[in-house]
Order: sequence, then structure tokens, then C-alpha cells
Amino acid sequence: MGFCYKINIKVQNILIFTAMISPLAYIDPQAKIGENVTIHPFAFIDRDTVVGDGCEIMPYASVIHGTMLGRNVRVYQGAIVGADPQDFRWKGQETTCEIGDNTVIREHVIINRGIYSGQRGTFIGSGCFIFADSHVGHDCHIVGDCVLGNGVKIAGDVEIDEGSILSSNVIINEKSHIGKYVLIKGGTRISSNVPPYTIMAHNPVSYYGVNTVVMRKHAAFTEDMIDDVAKAYRHIYQCSTTLFNALKRIETDIDDTPVRAEIVNFIKDNNLKIAGNRFDADD
Repeated sequence: MGFCYKINIKVQNILIFTAMISPLAYIDPQAKIGENVTIHPFAFIDRDTVVGDGCEIMPYASVIHGTMLGRNVRVYQGAIVGADPQDFRWKGQETTCEIGDNTVIREHVIINRGIYSGQRGTFIGSGCFIFADSHVGHDCHIVGDCVLGNGVKIAGDVEIDEGSILSSNVIINEKSHIGKYVLIKGGTRISSNVPPYTIMAHNPVSYYGVNTVVMRKHAAFTEDMIDDVAKAYRHIYQCSTTLFNALKRIETDIDDTPVRAEIVNFIKDNNLKIAGNRFDADD
């Protein structure tokens, strides 16, 4: 850590924070830096930013104005967090980007801020891992413990629920919604809503089964719950019936459990529009 100098700021003899900051980094005077932060040479910390306790900002990484980093966030070389939105509707207004605790942002990732002032803007929850060369567009909301593989591209206004994994080079189109504990295999392109607990693969995208490996790693999911999920998706993807009728069958055949509710409510809340090949019968 010899390249850094230690900063202790006191107000009325009370220690406010300690940080290890390279003299070769740029830190705007309006930036708020937490305790035990490490900022490497040639990093850029803009005005109106918050860098939480224990964060590490690597060389040539940038944290742009309107960005708030939680605790223990690591931003690797060349990444840009809170970049200006790539959307013609944005006219220069002040907007935000928020990163949750313990999230890792690897090399050359670009995360855009929101496009509307006064709204939440872009949000990435705690415990996420974003691999190199990925892009997260404006106003995306990614809940905690998600993984974005190398080269994942996410357009604006996308929602990704808890625990989902997007493998390398997945593309998510604008306003898509990815449910909880979803696995999307590498190179798949998504332009609709992916219901929870599923595996999706190929182009055009196809239902590839239930994400049992991830579900079994979480104590909250029993084998009976996993069986209920498999039964639900047999009705949805493997029977020649309408999606409306599939939901009726699920509500009749499967006990009212949290996983059944998650599936049914997701599909209803997204206007019965889901990704994956289906062969609907005529009404």
C-alpha cells in the first residue's frame, strides 16, 4: 500500500473516516469517502458520489456523479459506474445509480445511471458479481445475489430478481423481467419475461427445465417445493394448452405454496407474456 497516503478527517476531535488514497487518483472535494476505503492510482471519483466503508476502487476505474456505492464494493480496472445514460430521452438532468454492499464489478463494466430525476434510477443490490465487459443500461433494477457473466448486455428498464444467473454473452432486451433464481445459458437473447426458477437456453429462447441445482443450495426450498415447480412448468411449457388454462390447472393441481404463488403471480403481473417456446392450443 506504499503508493497510498492515509487520510484521517476530524471534526471537533472526532474521527470521521480513514482511507488509503493514492495521490495519483482524482477525488472531487464533493465526494463522500467512507472508512477503510482504498483508491488506487488513476482512479476517478466524481462530485456528488458516495463511496461506502471498505470499498476498493482499482486503477483507471471511474465512479461518476450521482453514484452511491455501499460497503465493501470492489470496482476493477477500467469500469465506469454511473456513466451517463445512453438514451435520447435523457437531457442532462441529475439522476442516480446505487450499488449494494459486497458487490463486485469487474474490468471494463459499464453501468449507466437512470434517465429521470427524482426517481430511483439504476439499482444493483447486495452480493452481486458482474463479470468483465458487461453493460447494465439505465434504470435497471437488479436484486441481490445475482451473477452477470462476461460480456452480458442488459438494455434499459430491465428487472432481474434475486439469485438469478446470466451466463456469458446473454443479451436482455429493454423492459424484460427476469424472475427469481433463473439461469439463462450463454449467448441467449431474451426479449420477454422469464418466469422464476427456470433455465432458458438457445436462440430463439426455449425452456430448458427447472433450476434445481441453485434451488437445492437454499434451505428455503424443500424437495416438495421443487417438485411443485416442475409440475407447474409441465403445465406451462409441455402441455398443448393456452397459458390461461395452464394457470388454472396449476391452481387446481398444486397446493398453494410460496413457489406456486411466485410463478402464478409473476405470469399474471407480466400480462401472460413469458419467454420460451410454447405451443398453445386454440381457445
